[in-house]
Amino acid sequence: MSGNTPVSVRILDKEYQIACPPEERDDLMRCADLLNDRMREIRDNGKVIGLERVAVMAALNISHDLLRASSVDDKLDDAMGDRLKSLRHRVEAVLENSQQLEL
Repeated sequence: MSGNTPVSVRILDKEYQIACPPEERDDLMRCADLLNDRMREIRDNGKVIGLERVAVMAALNISHDLLRASSVDDKLDDAMGDRLKSLRHRVEAVLENSQQLEL
């Protein structure tokens, strides 16, 4: 397994550099595309104002979709739960960093 490399993703016309193992680059790009699409839908709907609120709503919607899909299975795999927590922490870190940059 090689070291992390910076990957550039664009979400709502903002570019983010995210350190990622090369073998996970494609997954990261798909996740960023999904998040970008969800955030655009929410923003364009016009009912939610502010980047942080849009991001939280997108995260909640994606989490809801994940939980609904997992209800088909008997129970959520422990590894998936750990991954969801990791992604939540990443989103929170990006939001925190974004807030610090805006101040």
